Amino acid sequence: MKKVILITGGTRSGKSRYAEELALSLSKSPVYVATAHVWDEEFRERVKKHQERRGPEWTNIEEEMLLSRHDLTGRVAVIDCVTLWCTNYFFQMQEVDTALEALKTEFDKFTAKDATYIFVTNEIGMGGVSDNAVQRKFTDLQGWMNQYVASKADEVILMVSGIPVKVKVAIK
Repeated sequence: MKKVILITGGTRSGKSRYAEELALSLSKSPVYVATAHVWDEEFRERVKKHQERRGPEWTNIEEEMLLSRHDLTGRVAVIDCVTLWCTNYFFQMQEVDTALEALKTEFDKFTAKDATYIFVTNEIGMGGVSDNAVQRKFTDLQGWMNQYVASKADEVILMVSGIPVKVKVAIK
């Protein structure tokens, strides 16, 4: 049975750790889909720490844009993260509306298969409004994509200081 779970929150709120623990509670061999483009050495170190935290039971996939190239039917997958996935589209397309439509289309195509999808994202719009026009455009894209994923999700969990707060609960 297909299920979409969205885990959101601020930086260092425990989103990825919680998503990984949830995936392991649902499957002995989950999939980790990393959407990151490694921009610099500091970020490479962050990625390395995430990789070291996961054990050999994980299947790791690195995919910056076209998630639907990977058939995860019957699997439990953590997609980490929507924010970096949006970044990849934003930098390639340079236009918010075009990137948003492409992301929505790819999300729908990817999640059409019968699997459990655990998406991790950031709530970057909870802070102040940036004085940088590019950052404001990206914040809009991220916020609209988060809303789209949340509207399709069976469950939405907000991480607050390492504590999961259920925002939307699946009705059985």
